[in-house]
Amino acid sequence: MTAYALAHLRPRPPLHEDVFVYMERIQATMEPFGGRFLVHASDAEVLEGTLEGGYVLVEFPDMATARAWYASDAYREILRMRTDHMEGTLVLLDGVPENYDATKTATALRTAQEG
Repeated sequence: MTAYALAHLRPRPPLHEDVFVYMERIQATMEPFGGRFLVHASDAEVLEGTLEGGYVLVEFPDMATARAWYASDAYREILRMRTDHMEGTLVLLDGVPENYDATKTATALRTAQEG
């Protein structure tokens, strides 16, 4: 099942040169793992709440592959270039099956809660 790396990043202007180098090198770390950008620092249209910073969304074939990318020597080599100069949160998320139905999840959660 498809997995995603979702980052909420809050850069501190002006951007440090390391951040530019990180951005120039990250693609090469993802390619061996089938990772591809779906969202990369695009402007967000905030409909509810507030947003500080921006989002990056990367798709991977599955969770094991996403974990392997994050733990890879190639990614670990550049990671500090971002984390030393930018606050943020990065999570790995499992996708849902093609025929996912939220009503079934609601029913299961309600049953468990009423348990």
